[in-house]
Amino acid sequence: MDIEKQVTYWINGAEDDFEVAQILIEKRRYLHGLFFCHLVIEKALKAHVVKVTGQLAPKSHNLIYLSEKSNLTLDDTMLEFFGILMKYQLEGRYPGYQPYVPESRIIQGYLKETKNQLSWLKEKLFSY
Repeated sequence: MDIEKQVTYWINGAEDDFEVAQILIEKRRYLHGLFFCHLVIEKALKAHVVKVTGQLAPKSHNLIYLSEKSNLTLDDTMLEFFGILMKYQLEGRYPGYQPYVPESRIIQGYLKETKNQLSWLKEKLFSY
């Protein structure tokens, strides 16, 4: 397995999904936009897992589990944010699940935090 190719695949996917999240939120498709925010973080964490373990990323959507596998040191604020995003990853997979949709101002904050976390994860990814 080509580790760098896998890492590039996951991080490029995260960047692409962030653009999609922006578009969806701009178009007021909030649940779908938040689902894509979750995908951004999921894919960035999978890039770390691949780099650290030298193995294919696990088929998991659980951000806490992936963060543990990544060996990253995350503060409580990051873990709390990951917990928030995990509520929205179900929307795209289970049509009967309808999570609470916060007001636009809060969703904009989640989008901004997703961007910040992606930047931080990319910085850490390329520093080792």
